[in-house]
Amino acid sequence: MTARKSGSRLESEIERCRSETQWDKIPELVRQLSAKLISNDDLGELLLGEAKLQQYLKENPIKQGASPRGPRPRLQEVRKHLTAALDRGNLKPEYMQEASLIMAKLCYVEADFREALNQYGRVNLDEMQLVGAPVYRLSMIAEAYATKGLCLEKVPMASPSLSNRNADKDQEIITCYEKSGDIALLYLQEVEKALSAGIQNRSPKPGPVTQEQELGYFLETGLQRAHVIHFRNGNLTRGVGRFREILRAVETRTTQNLRMTIARQLAEILLRGMCEQSYWNPLEDPPHHSPLDDPLRQSPHTKDYALSRRPRIYSGENLFCPQENTEEALLLLLISESMANRDAVLSRIPEHNNDRIISLQSASLVYDLLTIALGRRGQYEMLSECLERAMKFAFEEFHLWFQLALSLMAAGKSARAVKVLKECMRLKPDDPTIPLLAVKLCIGNLHWLEEGERFAKIVIDMGEKAAEFRAKGYLAIGLVYSLRATDASLRGMQEEYQKKALSAFQRAQSLSPTDHLAVFYLALQLAVSRQIPEALGYVRQALQLQGDDVHSLHLLALLLSAQKHYHDALNIIEMALSEYPENFILLFTKVKLETLCRGPEEALLSCKRMLQIWKSCYNLTNPSDSGRGSSLLDRAVADRRQLNAMSLPDFSDPETGSVHATSIAASRVEQALSEVASSLQSSAPKQGPLHPWMTLAQIWLHAAEVYIGMGKAAEATACTQEAANLFPMSHNVLFMRGQVAELRGNVDEAKRWYEEALSISPTHVKTMQRLGLILHQLQRYSLAEKILRDAVQVNSTAHDVWNSLGEVLQAQGNDTAATECFLTALELEASCPILPFTIIPRTL
Repeated sequence: MTARKSGSRLESEIERCRSETQWDKIPELVRQLSAKLISNDDLGELLLGEAKLQQYLKENPIKQGASPRGPRPRLQEVRKHLTAALDRGNLKPEYMQEASLIMAKLCYVEADFREALNQYGRVNLDEMQLVGAPVYRLSMIAEAYATKGLCLEKVPMASPSLSNRNADKDQEIITCYEKSGDIALLYLQEVEKALSAGIQNRSPKPGPVTQEQELGYFLETGLQRAHVIHFRNGNLTRGVGRFREILRAVETRTTQNLRMTIARQLAEILLRGMCEQSYWNPLEDPPHHSPLDDPLRQSPHTKDYALSRRPRIYSGENLFCPQENTEEALLLLLISESMANRDAVLSRIPEHNNDRIISLQSASLVYDLLTIALGRRGQYEMLSECLERAMKFAFEEFHLWFQLALSLMAAGKSARAVKVLKECMRLKPDDPTIPLLAVKLCIGNLHWLEEGERFAKIVIDMGEKAAEFRAKGYLAIGLVYSLRATDASLRGMQEEYQKKALSAFQRAQSLSPTDHLAVFYLALQLAVSRQIPEALGYVRQALQLQGDDVHSLHLLALLLSAQKHYHDALNIIEMALSEYPENFILLFTKVKLETLCRGPEEALLSCKRMLQIWKSCYNLTNPSDSGRGSSLLDRAVADRRQLNAMSLPDFSDPETGSVHATSIAASRVEQALSEVASSLQSSAPKQGPLHPWMTLAQIWLHAAEVYIGMGKAAEATACTQEAANLFPMSHNVLFMRGQVAELRGNVDEAKRWYEEALSISPTHVKTMQRLGLILHQLQRYSLAEKILRDAVQVNSTAHDVWNSLGEVLQAQGNDTAATECFLTALELEASCPILPFTIIPRTL
């Protein structure tokens, strides 16, 4: 009785050690078992053979992709134990099956693949019970299926044990691997369940806490090999299905790294190899005929086997299920990203170097795929947030820093992008494209001209290292000087920066004669300096290099208008609009030209067409309740593609399109005030980016200006009110209210509107000029003169300001100064375009 209890206890301990792969403890337990139960000598031989084989594989692991290395002296002892157990035939049937499976595994390790298959022929793997089987036996069966698949791949077709058809052989191999993978998942789930339940502590002498289970070569092969063969055979549908089956299984700690790899591989297939038309969601059956698959190698998409037990899968109500390929890929990548961040190896000590490199490479692959997936959807904000989380990996890693910089640029976070680009420049100081990107941001909305100048000089100072990018460096610094000339308050500074800009553009053109941008910006700078004939020559040269460049066509039209060839200018604009029908800068210029050439009625028709074009760019849902029948103030959701491609002048000054530092501040002030005013008035909320709404407001203001020219105050008021509904505190709207008040003859009201506009944007030249004239009417000459002189300092080429200043000086009796102002006004008006040249964007 005591011996039986002792044997039972030892057998339980042996079973536990086999389940937990504690092979080093097996020999001692076998010795105790043999001493107590003589009849179990054959079981002891089996256990010793298994333990020594597993210990050998632990010390000499088979690597993925490597072939077995043939007989080894240490394996002879394994064979001796297993042969003794099998030859005597005293084992129970289930242990005889186990002995055959272990012998087959030994034959594979010794590279005797035919003998391994013979051993499997003696054991019907499909009849081995999974229900109620010990945990270790699940692992043994899973490894047996994987090993059989490996042997089938190694044995040539002439073997009598194989079918004569390649397709049948492949299907048999795939079935082995899929069964192995399913049983391996079941085994790992059972191991984790047992550990969490504390089964290891039920023995009288509980051992130390069991370490995390290792997957091992054979189980990993079973989990990873089936989909490889599917893809090799051109059967993408079954390969994707196999990936999904593995990922739907309830996760264990052992399979976490494998799941991350499979999730990343599946995401890559979904992004690169599958279109929306060939997609099916994970809860549906795969299509019978899919364009994804090789038509010459069609095979059924359903499993041709069943298992008595399958691994548990995630289930429940209201589970999220992706509906298209990018959505599923994004879900997989976000899961992979969280796992990569959680398991990141950040230690810089030498012994962790390899692990850290592998961790970095794995994370970089995930982030590259995230860039593709989120970039397709235009979700740059989310992408930049993901890449910021990657910064824990990014010490001295240029690729991740540069990806973050690009994502910040695309998300509109320009200031932070510049800071990240500085780090990229430190990591890769000889790459001229990085400072050029920084210049692009600095001369854009940031208007950091001093910073931009420093970055441009870095490119120029690279000399021959920059090669073809030197021309871009001179182009960049020329744009910086051009913008600084626009900003300069003193005429001397303006002229100095204009000369520097011209010199830089000329150098850029000499370095890259075929670059139309260098010639174009040279023409634009000459135009700003009012050297109209020279500018015309260069813009025609730019159009010879790039005949469909929208900005070159626009500049040509403005230059023709400066020479008073308005009809020719209008023809050029209409030709450009045939190529770029949604370019609002061209449309605004067209309205101005049509007012002169064809009359205000034609210009109003163009404003109406602009409203229709604006409406076609967006999804409009609610009818407006403004009372004027306009449906253009409804809530809208912007089309990202249209918005990203749309070129717009700065709303801070639609007349000049220039971006002064003061106008940027004014834009921010008026935006904040407009939001407060809108909330107080409970007006319709403006959804999405601001640019579309700014464009809509400009359309209404242009229409209002045309009505003012026609003397129609009521219509002008209605159009101005539409713009005010969007941006009630915009200085452009307040200026237009002043214009309407002047049209009605209400001078005091006009003065009040102009003063409010200047309180928001103190350098708005049009407002300063109109306020100066009103003060002149009110005989407040000194104040009028001061305001007009300030306006001249802001824009020395505004002929109407010079003319108004002359009138004020003449009224004060200063005829000499007045005459100089009138002459200056005449000279400037002779070369004045229909809209200022600076309406054309100056960007890299």
